[in-house]
Amino acid sequence: MKRTNLRSAAWRHIYAWALILFSIFPIYVVIISSFDPTGGLASSSLFPQRFSWVNYETLFTSPTIPFMTWIWNSSYLAALNAILSIVVGAFSAFAFSRLRFKGRKAGLQTLLLIQVFPAFLALAAIYVMMERIYTIFPGIGLGSHGGLLLIYLGGSMGVNAWLLKGFIDSIPMELDEAAKIDGATPFQIFWQIFVPLSAPVLAVTALLSFIGTFNEFVLASLFLQDVNLRTVAVGLQSFVGAQFGANWGPFAAGSILASVPLVALFLFAQRYIIGGLVSGSVKG
Repeated sequence: MKRTNLRSAAWRHIYAWALILFSIFPIYVVIISSFDPTGGLASSSLFPQRFSWVNYETLFTSPTIPFMTWIWNSSYLAALNAILSIVVGAFSAFAFSRLRFKGRKAGLQTLLLIQVFPAFLALAAIYVMMERIYTIFPGIGLGSHGGLLLIYLGGSMGVNAWLLKGFIDSIPMELDEAAKIDGATPFQIFWQIFVPLSAPVLAVTALLSFIGTFNEFVLASLFLQDVNLRTVAVGLQSFVGAQFGANWGPFAAGSILASVPLVALFLFAQRYIIGGLVSGSVKG
């Protein structure tokens, strides 16, 4: 019996370590490639033959590579989208969950129906629409950060509203009734009751929105053509986009540096997410 348990535990450890190594290996290849001065993928050897900082120096010294501008563009677009999507999604979720108004059910079904269709189906229509908006309002039209932000908000609003609505539906109705007896308005109920209780899911939704926007490539590559307006995902793609001129060294170095804000944000927000789960619990 003991021998069987030991054998089972050994296989579990082997399986776990195999999954860990399988997950870490691509990251390891990117890291050693970022220090390869030849600019190629270090796939022929597990250990780098030469070690150099030239790829990192290229990102910060080349006049044709505004790498820090790309990082800034991605960061502030992701931050704005996370904040605005949470605000719009939280108000929408509260309205659909707690308020009763005409068209409520149809609105929920419409939001759900829109999420069923792939986003690629709307690319052509969105492009034409933003091109026409540019002729009237250039600041929010094609090729602008404002227009791209509007597209991001439109795409994430339905998902966030449904996600937050499901959480708000789990909060007891007795809290609403007690607040109404004390004379609270719907906005006071939302701000003083639901926002504190929804802190965990709000934090998670904001974090996922930030990461998704920071890493988004398809829409940004389609709508942003100016090199100084590009996000980091679009900017890094320019290193490997050429058919015969792929430069994997700076691409790998930029990928490593671009992942630092995401890792730092997750480590910073992790304790707030856990703290929100504790402070946001309903105590009897």
